[in-house]
Amino acid sequence: MVLWLLDNPGVSGIFNLGTGQARTWLDLAHAMFAAMGEAPRVDFVDMPDKLRGRYQYFTRAEMAKLRRAGYDRPFLTVEQGAQSYVDYLHKAA
Repeated sequence: MVLWLLDNPGVSGIFNLGTGQARTWLDLAHAMFAAMGEAPRVDFVDMPDKLRGRYQYFTRAEMAKLRRAGYDRPFLTVEQGAQSYVDYLHKAA
């Protein structure tokens, strides 16, 4: 994405980056465990009262603005991104 912006200096703005598909933090946790070849080990804790009602429980990047700007390449899924990140860390170690 950054390289595409460098190649397209006429495009500027603030853009959301992602697949446009809503995913949860639990999806990310499961993807990271799978990328490491581990069984998921996730503990849940109660939401603190002062955060209840203000916490963003899921996120979904709205991609229309970026697509209108001309970016037409696909993004990695959460699972693909987690695997890519874990692979990168193993190579760096």
